[in-house]
Amino acid sequence: MNKPQECRVSNRLAQISPSATLAVDAAAKELKAQGRPVIGFGAGEPDFPTPDYIVKAAQEACSDPAMHHYSPGKGLPQLRAAIAEKTLRDSGYSVDPDSEIIVTNGGKQAVYEAFSSIIDLGDEVIVPTPYWTTYPEVIKMAGGRMINVVATAEQGYKVSVEQLEAARTPATKALLVVSPSNPTGAVYTPAELTEIGQWALEHGIWVITDEIYEHLLYDDAPSAHIVKLVPELAAQTLVLNGVAKTYAMTGWRVGWMIGPKDVIKACAAFQSHTTGNVSNVAQRAALAAVSGPLDQVKKMREAFDRRRKKMVSMLNEVSDLVVPTPKGAFYCYPSVKNILGRSLAGETPQTSAQLADLILRKVEVAVVPGEAFGPSGFFRLSYALSDQDLEEGVGRIVDFLNQVK
Repeated sequence: MNKPQECRVSNRLAQISPSATLAVDAAAKELKAQGRPVIGFGAGEPDFPTPDYIVKAAQEACSDPAMHHYSPGKGLPQLRAAIAEKTLRDSGYSVDPDSEIIVTNGGKQAVYEAFSSIIDLGDEVIVPTPYWTTYPEVIKMAGGRMINVVATAEQGYKVSVEQLEAARTPATKALLVVSPSNPTGAVYTPAELTEIGQWALEHGIWVITDEIYEHLLYDDAPSAHIVKLVPELAAQTLVLNGVAKTYAMTGWRVGWMIGPKDVIKACAAFQSHTTGNVSNVAQRAALAAVSGPLDQVKKMREAFDRRRKKMVSMLNEVSDLVVPTPKGAFYCYPSVKNILGRSLAGETPQTSAQLADLILRKVEVAVVPGEAFGPSGFFRLSYALSDQDLEEGVGRIVDFLNQVK
């Protein structure tokens, strides 16, 4: 007998919420298609094309008959070797490309497999908040329970070991570490990461560290990798990364995970029954990216840095905003708490979601409200868009918010 109409979807999938950031981006694009002058700050992807030498590598792969067939499920051997070399170059520690690396269909598959591989029903995962929208959904799918540890704007959106210890229970299985951070742009210092790593090591807690924005650092923020800083932690750490943000390759869908041999083996078995190998053409493009020079990356970072400074400067023209300066990634995360509950354009928004809706309706600018990343009271604005659109869009926001009463 069929289930009633309202019960056709499994409980496991019915509890999953769609990506709020993609929803905001889609809404902005739909309005643009209608001829509206909407400027969207929702998309979390570089506005640059993929560098030519990477595209050329993909074109050559299309003509290579070896790339027309199945390849090893955990990634092309030459790509895994290049990832190992890149890890040594950029992160300062060695990994075995044969047994400690798996290539995934984008960074999101790496995130999903990381939590699925170590989390059992009822396990608790400590998640510094604000967080990227996908983490809580993946933790739910793995059967885990997310424990929020909130870092305020006044803290620079970084949690302390004291906060982590207060959240720890006998059920604590893992800690999520994201630096540079999406959505806040916060970057932990080497000293802060070392302290966190030593705390996790002492208590036998797994660390899942998402390093997808590792090359997008500003203001001389030092590169810091928790496994390099606390080498003993390697046996209980899963490192997530990919080519999407660094090389403007969001659509190519190539990520990877580095971890202990038993976890990588389990993920390879899982992947063999789900997706199989990542597209060979995309893997060859990723090989060109991770083994090539960082010249184009530097140029993109310089553009992001210029836009970052402009956005922070303009937002600070609104005295009611609290605007921590982001040190990494390409997001700004101002607090709008001082505006909520006050009159603006004849309305009184009580939440950042209501305020974001008001801004979209009144000045046709799309931002992602804090509810997508945890507590209400914040906006995420991406500065991965043109300088002209950034100035126009932020200018509209500033002029509008300065009318609050």
